[in-house]
Amino acid sequence: MLELAFSISWLILVFILPISIIFIRIISIHNSSTKLPKSYPLVGSTFAGLSNRKRVNQWMAEVLSHCATRTFVIQGFIGPARVWTANPENVKHILQTQFRIYPKGELSTGILSDFLGTGIFNTDGDNWKFQRKLASHEFNTNSLRKFIEDIVKIELSGRLIPILETTADRNLVLDLQDILQRFGFDNICKISFGFDPAYFSQSLNRTEFAIAFEDATQISSNRFYYVFPLVWKLKRFFNIGSEKRLRQAISTVRESARKIIRQKKQETKNKSSIEATDLLSRFLRDDHLDDESIIDIVISFILAGQDSTSAALTWFFWLISCHPKVEKEILKEINEISGEPGYEDAKEMVYIHASLCESMRLYPLVSYDNKQAASDDVLPDGTIIKKGVRVIYSPYAIGRMENLWGSDWSEFKPERWLEIDKATGKLCFVPRDSFTYPVFQAGPRICLGKDMAFLQMKMLVVEILRRFQVVPAEATGFEPIYISFLTTKMKGGFPVKIQRRN
Repeated sequence: MLELAFSISWLILVFILPISIIFIRIISIHNSSTKLPKSYPLVGSTFAGLSNRKRVNQWMAEVLSHCATRTFVIQGFIGPARVWTANPENVKHILQTQFRIYPKGELSTGILSDFLGTGIFNTDGDNWKFQRKLASHEFNTNSLRKFIEDIVKIELSGRLIPILETTADRNLVLDLQDILQRFGFDNICKISFGFDPAYFSQSLNRTEFAIAFEDATQISSNRFYYVFPLVWKLKRFFNIGSEKRLRQAISTVRESARKIIRQKKQETKNKSSIEATDLLSRFLRDDHLDDESIIDIVISFILAGQDSTSAALTWFFWLISCHPKVEKEILKEINEISGEPGYEDAKEMVYIHASLCESMRLYPLVSYDNKQAASDDVLPDGTIIKKGVRVIYSPYAIGRMENLWGSDWSEFKPERWLEIDKATGKLCFVPRDSFTYPVFQAGPRICLGKDMAFLQMKMLVVEILRRFQVVPAEATGFEPIYISFLTTKMKGGFPVKIQRRN
């Protein structure tokens, strides 16, 4: 086994990598003058991919915009092709019409299994159905109202606002992305696990868990970008480099999740049965799940709750800082609220809702999603799919297609989501179908927490903007970089100054 591994490693180092170094520059220069990447015998479009590996989302959006069907087949190195699409009809076909043919697949789940295990976001079939059914009980109207009234408002008034006030009074620079991640982490732990980690405290010290979780997310995501997957597999086998760091990070994350479960069990050990007061209680009550499976579930929900809304709001506040007219309209809507905003108020905030949707159109929570064909198929646009091929739809690219959003697609315009109700004369929100706007997925796997995410984001927007103005700390013209791991982030964070409003 070791001799085979060393032989393969030697082959890669001696033959493949030098060839890559020689050709990547030549072909990347050639590709820079063409709209679509060229495919060559044996290597396919590998070198075009290598030359754009640090801007995959932007590159594929450019490529797909020049395809008549908004679909492109990328031929890889020897292995099977990958199909990228920004065609809503294809998205509907993949996520709904032929849902059973397009599971996440062994390739994707295998890449993420060390970190996410068999949690709801990394599993298919009966296991996914079971977890989704149990989780769905936590997203009814009563739960959403409780989430706003008992958790979000307390976290805002008790933790977030005081930190922003201190920052404003001392004229400090704050990483808003980090702050929003902390807020999201505390909230998801409270609503899903009945546990307050108090990660969002005045000290803002980074915990061992937070560092480990970020490392595990980043390194696991980077596995998707390896042109030669054997490289990361060998690093994992020999426990070296990034794979060694990943193993250490996962160990820390799983132990932290294990402590949450242990604490929940301790709270209920004197009771005759575990009460289903939160998501974790529901899973603990089921005899079919062991602790390791529940740990997988806990990690998946922390990932969704911490990173998704924080990513959306980070880009939202940057866009608002660049568009004072939009901010003025948002403040106008906020000022129409009498007293402290609550659940019903949040539901009625149509301009803020439109602004959030527009922000996520340009900077979606998840930039692309992988599926793996379980059988041969043909997409609505005529693209032939062979069994085992990765089919990737890109919300990032879809949000940039001129045929879907018009010639002004690059502009931040909340108004594109609004129209005047002829009967009442009031603005009303006009949604797009979930295949043209798959920010929260679509079909059977559409995000259960979509409504909860919008409510949380609206409350944050209201409570922050009614008191403060968020100003980028960087020089005028600051252009943040959009990067994607399992969810998306702003590279290097979002340093801001907080100014009190008059």
